[in-house]
Amino acid sequence: MTYAYLGPVGTFTWTALGQVEEAAGRDWLAVNNVGEALAAVFDGRAEAAMIAVENSVEGGVSAAQDALAASTGLQILGEYLVPVNFDVVVRPGTALADVRVVVAHPVAYAQCRAWLDANLPKHEHLPSTSNVAAARELMEGDRGDAAIAPAGFDAHADLDTIAASIGDNPTAVTRFVLIGRRRAVAPRTGTDKTTVIVELPDDRPGGLLEMLEQFATRGVNLSLLESRPIGDSLGRYRFVIDIDGHVDDERVADALRGLKRYSPGVQFLGSYRRADGHRPVVPVHYSDEAFVDAREWLDRLVSGAEE
Repeated sequence: MTYAYLGPVGTFTWTALGQVEEAAGRDWLAVNNVGEALAAVFDGRAEAAMIAVENSVEGGVSAAQDALAASTGLQILGEYLVPVNFDVVVRPGTALADVRVVVAHPVAYAQCRAWLDANLPKHEHLPSTSNVAAARELMEGDRGDAAIAPAGFDAHADLDTIAASIGDNPTAVTRFVLIGRRRAVAPRTGTDKTTVIVELPDDRPGGLLEMLEQFATRGVNLSLLESRPIGDSLGRYRFVIDIDGHVDDERVADALRGLKRYSPGVQFLGSYRRADGHRPVVPVHYSDEAFVDAREWLDRLVSGAEE
């Protein structure tokens, strides 16, 4: 069994994969981007892949959302949270005053702008493909005077940390999901989340409202709602939606049935345990028992068993 992740060793994705019990002692496959990770799962080179899908500061990871929307036969198996903070690393002997060019992944760079503007107001930014790649490029001597790297990365490389914990938001967290091939959905736990991707069937007034009503009228809360262009024409969008609850919850199942009637373009990505342990508060009239009672009441009316 092999698990794919955005490498190399030391990335936040590598840290997230370390939380997966089943991955301990298995082979880990470092890849360069989300597309490669999902392709490794789809063609059988990897049992599952860890990818970042949301950051508490920057929002959804569009590359991951688009890659999932373009994939078939894949499913979210689990969710993992990794606290995000960054250090400034340099080649040995470099002082902060010597730094003119900073190599950094664009997302990491955006989350450290306050510190950078205050301490390196005249610096230039060179983008890199990952936080660790930025540090590796610096270590190889090809680019930049400093790099923004995951906190503690100097333990993995011959680099010195000259500033620690420079992130603008000390409570920043990145959400990762483990992606595998389609299988039976795991049983509900009561602290679950369901992810779907939905295309609006057409561009018209009230279209988005009609989609959201499928959830609102059944008491289903959404913890994520992000739009992404479909790409075939202007005004055509798909929505990435995280639902509080499991597909086996009566209210969630009924909402998904309504969603499918509304839009044939519904992609189910799985129901899985939430990493934060949040348990939604469900009003009595939206409980499983209420749905079952209403269905049985209607059956009795149809059969003539109830006056």
